[in-house]
Amino acid sequence: MEKKLQKSRERRRTRIKKHILGTTEKPRMVVYRSLKQCYVQLIDDNNGRTLLSASTLSKEVQEQLKEAKGKIAKAKIVGKFLAQEAAKSGITTVIFDRNIYKFHGRVKAVAEGAKEGGIKV
Repeated sequence: MEKKLQKSRERRRTRIKKHILGTTEKPRMVVYRSLKQCYVQLIDDNNGRTLLSASTLSKEVQEQLKEAKGKIAKAKIVGKFLAQEAAKSGITTVIFDRNIYKFHGRVKAVAEGAKEGGIKV
């Protein structure tokens, strides 16, 4: 059963990745979620560099995360924090890459937080 799940996730990843490419002006915003944490990166695919990253483990958001209840609220805070850091770097628009996950729950919360933070997703 696990092999079948891995194959379907890999197929989904390649199907999504075919259409998404990040540049320096419009980087790719990648979401990864584990069972406890949520990670977000802005990636420039042309140069193969990570421009910015944020997660629920980032020191800058620890105070806000203590007040949040639930993983979805924490993911929204991480998205908003990444948007604020991107605005400081001059990034206003991104291409959203949901990775292998459905656009639901924590992944959707990261996108909403980024929109609230001022990034066009």
